[in-house]
Amino acid sequence: MSLSATTDAAAAPFSLRPLLLSNFGCMMAMMAFVAVIGPLVRVLGLQEWQAGATVTISGVLWMALATFWGRASDRLGRRTILLIGVGGFAFFYLVLALFIDYALLAKPGVLIAFAGLMFCRAGMGAFFAGVPGTANALVADHVEPSRRAGAMATVGASMACGVVLGPAVAAMMVGKSLSLPLYATAVLPLLAFLLLFFGLPKSERRVASAVEPVRLNDARIRRPMVVAFATMFCMATTQIVIGFYALDRLGLPPGEAARAAGVALALVGIALVVSQTMMRYIAWRPERLILIGALVSALGFGCALLATSAPVLWSGYFIGAAGMGWIFPSFSALTANAVEAGEQGAAAGAVASAQGFGNVVGPMAATLLYDLSPQLPYGLVALLLVFVALMMWRGPA
Repeated sequence: MSLSATTDAAAAPFSLRPLLLSNFGCMMAMMAFVAVIGPLVRVLGLQEWQAGATVTISGVLWMALATFWGRASDRLGRRTILLIGVGGFAFFYLVLALFIDYALLAKPGVLIAFAGLMFCRAGMGAFFAGVPGTANALVADHVEPSRRAGAMATVGASMACGVVLGPAVAAMMVGKSLSLPLYATAVLPLLAFLLLFFGLPKSERRVASAVEPVRLNDARIRRPMVVAFATMFCMATTQIVIGFYALDRLGLPPGEAARAAGVALALVGIALVVSQTMMRYIAWRPERLILIGALVSALGFGCALLATSAPVLWSGYFIGAAGMGWIFPSFSALTANAVEAGEQGAAAGAVASAQGFGNVVGPMAATLLYDLSPQLPYGLVALLLVFVALMMWRGPA
């Protein structure tokens, strides 16, 4: 038997609101860090590959633990795993803010600075690994298949709002201190924990588990896993190189480069909100949404490859993110529609593991390619998105 997040008859009706608000807070905090990572590693004396490694380690733990957390949510309940995941993420994010402030003041040396960033990011990844898949499984527990893509898009739009405000807050504060944006946003994951604690259904009933657990090689979820990996690879790649691109390709000083990166990432969030809000009014199948979204996204990041000014770079990121906004909730809905009720957590965890793998490979590949040419990461992203579109067009293998 496993635990489903489906409420008993006497329980309060399910509401997306706790998920919306908590995802918004966690993503806003996360993006405040992404907006300052480029200038931060330069000030601390780290290399580009070390910046990639600090992002990669989070993805490694995400990849390694997502399936574990997903299966645990089938057994223990969505509420329990979401609280553990968000609570652990909040703790390590606060430790990260404190460590960065210490490193900027004390200048402890490259090895200590690198090790501290790696430790904090590893903790964040280990606990955040339980959040996306479990949240999607919770939605799948309560929303019928025909409405899942729209419901998941609504949750995604709340995260996109955090993507907008996180870099905006960082851009406003980064001129005074690179650590100030992290302190300002560290309270948000703590508030997210409280929102989930008081807002998620407390009553959950058991449903029959699958006889055989969902595995990573399950043919039913092969396509959504490929799309999840490719999409996260592209998102992680474009996020990690934006600060360096503004420094080197656009020739901006560190403070201005951080602001340019912040604006680009804020536009990403705006585009995600707009495109995911549109999904509530479009009755297309997930496969068609992924196909069109991948082509639009490839066009946008292809334009970013040619950018020699901040406005052109911002336009490319906006278009690219608009396409991404249709892909993310669609592969989650594709996953949920492919499996049974007792498999939702395990399937969502498996696909989240593929996302984590993309977050592992993307930053390292991006920084290695960036050393060869600043345009190469963007070219690879555009080609990979075209591949995703072709896979959706051909249909299941």
